[in-house]
Amino acid sequence: MSVDDLPPSPASAVTPLGSSVIPIVNKLQDIFAQLGSQSTIALPQVAVVGSQSSGKSSVLEALVGRDFLPRGNDICTRRPLRLQLVQTKPRSDGGSDEEWGEFLHHDPVKRIYDFSEIRREIEAETNRVSGENKGVSDIPIGLKIFSPNVLDISLVDLPGITKVPVGDQPTDIEARIRTMILTYIKESSCLILAVTPANTDLANSDALQIAGNADPDGHRTIGVITKLDIMDRGTDARNHLLGKTIPLRLGYVGVVNRSQEDILMNRSIKDALIAEEKFFLSRPAYSGLTDRLGVPQLAKKLNQVLVQHIKALLPNLKSRINNALFATAKEYESYGDITESRGGQGALLLSFITKYCEAYSSTLEGKSKEMSTSELSGGARILYIFQSVFVKSLEEVDPCEDLTADDIRTAIQNATGPRSALFVPDVPFEVLVRRQISRLLDPSLQCARFIFDELVKISHQCMMTELQRFPVLQKRMDEVIGNFLREGLEPSHAMIRDLIEMEMDYINTSHPNFIGGTKAVELAMQLVKSSRIPHPVARPRDTMEPEKTTSFASQIKTRSFLGRQANGIVTDQGVPTAADAERSAPAGNSSWSGFSSIFRGSDGQAAAENSLLNTPFSEAAQDVSQNLSTIYLKEPPTILRSSETHSEQEAVEIQITKLLLKSYYDIVRKNVEDLVPKTIMHFLVNYTKRELHNVFIEKLYRENLIEELLKEPDELAIKRKRTQETLRILQQANRTLDELPLEAESVERGYRIGSESKHEELPGTRRSRTETNGNGRLHM
Repeated sequence: MSVDDLPPSPASAVTPLGSSVIPIVNKLQDIFAQLGSQSTIALPQVAVVGSQSSGKSSVLEALVGRDFLPRGNDICTRRPLRLQLVQTKPRSDGGSDEEWGEFLHHDPVKRIYDFSEIRREIEAETNRVSGENKGVSDIPIGLKIFSPNVLDISLVDLPGITKVPVGDQPTDIEARIRTMILTYIKESSCLILAVTPANTDLANSDALQIAGNADPDGHRTIGVITKLDIMDRGTDARNHLLGKTIPLRLGYVGVVNRSQEDILMNRSIKDALIAEEKFFLSRPAYSGLTDRLGVPQLAKKLNQVLVQHIKALLPNLKSRINNALFATAKEYESYGDITESRGGQGALLLSFITKYCEAYSSTLEGKSKEMSTSELSGGARILYIFQSVFVKSLEEVDPCEDLTADDIRTAIQNATGPRSALFVPDVPFEVLVRRQISRLLDPSLQCARFIFDELVKISHQCMMTELQRFPVLQKRMDEVIGNFLREGLEPSHAMIRDLIEMEMDYINTSHPNFIGGTKAVELAMQLVKSSRIPHPVARPRDTMEPEKTTSFASQIKTRSFLGRQANGIVTDQGVPTAADAERSAPAGNSSWSGFSSIFRGSDGQAAAENSLLNTPFSEAAQDVSQNLSTIYLKEPPTILRSSETHSEQEAVEIQITKLLLKSYYDIVRKNVEDLVPKTIMHFLVNYTKRELHNVFIEKLYRENLIEELLKEPDELAIKRKRTQETLRILQQANRTLDELPLEAESVERGYRIGSESKHEELPGTRRSRTETNGNGRLHM
């Protein structure tokens, strides 16, 4: 029996579906073959796997009904062969039907009617890529065979699994072939036709083993047992065909191949199919297995299974093609159009500049269309730096944290020069407060640098995808805005330095928020009293005589630094006389007397000096020489420091200085916190936002630069061309699928009418309706 004798029943309901669906998939394969290895769409197909000399080629030739594959003792299939069987309509005039083949690598495609020429072309194309000494390649050969004697099937014949390398084959030829096979059969869209010779233990089958790796549940694998006629006498493959040895959901089909002698004697495949039929009828072991025996059953099974497989995959296939089409169209759009004219190039450059400046301003103002919802961006980051970084850091600084009591006392003593101080000098306060104000410069400059860095980040984020086409323009724009931002940073730094220097140049102790001397004295004395600092016995020079009170009061009133009220004005009523102080002070309380010594010298020392001056020099010298021996002074040390202990009045002096220092520092700090952000916004942020467009026009929009700026790299032109071709192919594939739905839907209904269950009707899973007629002939 030959394939020609196959009647339409019971496949009458299935064949129309195959004639509609399988050609569509074949057409898609032709379309995607233009992409080669770049195609990422896995199409439904049947992959033929098996070991070397397992009979794969004989099975494929039997399906076609013609000899067309290379043959030999060694490996014959050295490149994957994509084989599409296309059923044509038989001639209505009763003449001989035409059968021909077409290779996809021929341009233009030509029909080859001589199947011996098809074999020679396969050999030549294999040698061209893989070499003539048994080399193997994974680049497929595309072949279509048109015949009225075939059913629509799409197959991929893969190289046979070999163990020992021959010729130019690498030592790891087995691993390479297995890897090549797995790249095909691992896809869920691929059905696996696992070919195993009957004279091999099925449990050791290379084809079933590698199929099991890709399809462990056996849902996509069809087993083919070849060479049933050469099994040992007394043995048969019935249990194998029934799936009792290794079960497969899609079952097994047994076939009888042409022997080597048949091939050498040019025995036709038609005769071989008749001999195959006689063999199965003469073997009682195979009775009742007619749906699992013979090449015609294998062809029908492949057709039915492939049709159902394609139908199941079509929705997902259409979705994948649509997604790939969308992504490719978006990529192609990103490459933009090619503009040749000078006017068009100028307009394109101006468009890029305008879009960029708008994106830059929108990001700063918080109006960007691509606003992030997961993190702060743009102008919000600038505000965060001002408030949460700059201001917060300044507020956490203690102006006296690096000043010890000894530092302040030493500064006060240094400010008095060679004389003892009559009162607290203002020079130490000014020196110390200037030093603390100068500490505000570095964080202010650092804040400006932080904002500069943020603007640079924003400038990079605003680079449009379209600019990737023009790397020269992108680089120049980046350089221009970088230089422009640096130009805005310089006046910001200069202004910040001026602000700090202004605060240092004039210490405004009349500021309404300044604590003032009188308030500072009161607070200082309270702090010293509450701290209960033990102080040494008052020295004689610390006592105050009543007659000095008038001088003391006048000195207090002359110093606005300590003698003024909160508004900075000195009043007579605000200064008590020494006599009043002595009358109001409790007995034994030396707090006021200690503070009084800050504003006068030592009376004992003054009396001694007057006595010495009133004594004649000659008499003084004579008395010294007669009564005293020579006194030698110790040389003072190189570095002199204040004594470790300090008196109560010194503690008051230190507290006064600290209070004044903190008060004035807070005034300056608030000024800096307000003026530095304003400076940065004016000279850097707002200035660049206002003038950026003009700077781009000035620097880039020049006639002699436009062509250079809009020059595309060669690889981009190649990408655009390749993407355009991919887009064309995907659009063609999408249109091809659009031809399917209505027809497939009507055919699906017809198929369901023809069989109660589409799964139960599959040969190998349920007994087929094929029966043996009274004449012993297989009735299909």
